[in-house]
Amino acid sequence: MLFTDTYKTIDTRSQGLFKDRGSRFIAIAIPIVSQEEIKVRLEELRKEYHDARHHCYAWVLSPDRQAWRVNDDGEPSGTAGRPILGQINSRELTNILIVVIRYFGGTLLGVSGLINAYRSAAADALDKAAIIERHLVESWQVTFPYIAMNDVMKVLKEEECGQSAHEFSGDEVNIEISFRQSRSEHITGRLNKISGLKIKWLATA
Repeated sequence: MLFTDTYKTIDTRSQGLFKDRGSRFIAIAIPIVSQEEIKVRLEELRKEYHDARHHCYAWVLSPDRQAWRVNDDGEPSGTAGRPILGQINSRELTNILIVVIRYFGGTLLGVSGLINAYRSAAADALDKAAIIERHLVESWQVTFPYIAMNDVMKVLKEEECGQSAHEFSGDEVNIEISFRQSRSEHITGRLNKISGLKIKWLATA
């Protein structure tokens, strides 16, 4: 599989709804970036919908979509979290949490009914969401002698690198730069050819 630094997620929180025989299934789709944030969002929703019977969910994290989890929250195994996850995967989304909150209507829906309900609620939330593409961006610190300024700036301009945190210390310059991860080897290779330059990786996000 070819490496790609592009992934799809949702822009902002969205909400969907599905009803069946008195039961209401409220789906909340939320963009997230970490498992710590997931815990916070789940707790917020449990407080907001404290009178609901079930808070079932699925989430996917990281650009390669390899980090994920499902939770049926008391519903029969495989009837809630998995159908929610299926909707996330069918759209190839990541960095997303979908919680489907059920208010029981008094009539049992059966396994197939539950699967359809949780799938349909999640789908409705995603149908109403703004799906966007994002890119993995690397941040680096570049340190070089002032006399190399023109050479460095030429590379940064030609490669359309982001720049921030310019610092001057005597004859030395420090700049934080950023660029798409897929361009990393090419750009750092060009910079490393400049005499006296040092480059240090800071973060990828």
